[in-house]
Amino acid sequence: MRLLRGAAPLIVAVALALSLPPYGSTPDTRARAGPPAAPEPFGAGCRTTVSGSEVTAYCHNPYPGTDRVSLHVECDHWWDIGSDGSPVAAEPAQTVRMTGRCWKEVRSAWVTHQRAG
Repeated sequence: MRLLRGAAPLIVAVALALSLPPYGSTPDTRARAGPPAAPEPFGAGCRTTVSGSEVTAYCHNPYPGTDRVSLHVECDHWWDIGSDGSPVAAEPAQTVRMTGRCWKEVRSAWVTHQRAG
């Protein structure tokens, strides 16, 4: 019995050491950080119009980051090739105009957005 009484402090010390996080590690701070930060607003508002075989898109960027917008046009007939426009930088507080066309009817037109930088 005397051997166990002498080893008791050693057993407690080892158990305590094993329950502590590794040296240099930081505690989980997610509980103290509060709610996650809202993502920065992004994306120009775009308006697309189709008139016959021509497409026009106006995009206005009200946010501080640059939005690279591209106009995509899909033509109705299989032999009429659609187009994917080159990206245009819509700077903060700027409106850009993009155009596209088909030989005959337009099936659909849309604008894609990409963060600059």
